[in-house]
Amino acid sequence: MVAIHDGAFLVGPGLLPAVNALLFGALLYRARLVPRVIPLVGMIGAPLLALSALGTILGLHDQVSPLAGLAALPIALWELSIGVWLIVKGVDQTAAPAHRPAAVRRSTAPE
Repeated sequence: MVAIHDGAFLVGPGLLPAVNALLFGALLYRARLVPRVIPLVGMIGAPLLALSALGTILGLHDQVSPLAGLAALPIALWELSIGVWLIVKGVDQTAAPAHRPAAVRRSTAPE
């Protein structure tokens, strides 16, 4: 049971924040809805956290170690900064809409 718990903890809180930061950070970076440095921190921290989780899975270091803590630091900064920014400032309403497929543009055009 302990091994299953440890494995689930690596996939859940260990790996999924990296996937979130990579996908959500890339979306926010491209759309310019927040200052670009915020999603950049998430996109830099995502591979670090993923590599740390992989290192724990392979037994290179413990799940709670200084190396794992340092690898998680950029993701913690990303999550804190994006949360505070969106609560305080919100998204940039003047940002240009992201590229939409031609089918969507045609369906929204006035006739």
